[in-house]
Amino acid sequence: MIVLSVNGQRHELDIEPETPLLWVLRDELGLTGTKYGCGIAQCGACTVHVDGQATRSCSVAVSDVGGAQITTIEGLSADGSHPVQKAWLAEDVPQCGYCQSGQIMAAAAFLKDKPNPTDADIDDGITNICRCGTYPRIRAAIHRAATLMKA
Repeated sequence: MIVLSVNGQRHELDIEPETPLLWVLRDELGLTGTKYGCGIAQCGACTVHVDGQATRSCSVAVSDVGGAQITTIEGLSADGSHPVQKAWLAEDVPQCGYCQSGQIMAAAAFLKDKPNPTDADIDDGITNICRCGTYPRIRAAIHRAATLMKA
């Protein structure tokens, strides 16, 4: 039995310990906002927070995060009021939208460590891939979110 804390709720799961966290979130808990992209922790579509740190859930065994606080896009804010979510809408970031939950989760964790990022900080710190190439809008949204977080 593995016990997980996801979005503030405790879950007891009878699951293989090596099962990737991504599949537990999606298939066992029904939290489908976290997306599968590559399966090798390169693209970032599966990014969630584990104890506040951006983590690519496709490559983390569920047994490695028992006892940790896990936050998915569904738990970032119940009503979409997180500054990063607001900035994403204001900057009209998504095109296809597939990578956006991972992008938002990566940006939210990033801004905790870099509240006043430069363009170079963002380019170095946000390594998630967007196949649509909305990087200029992602950068603008991160700057806007940084401003909103200071207000």
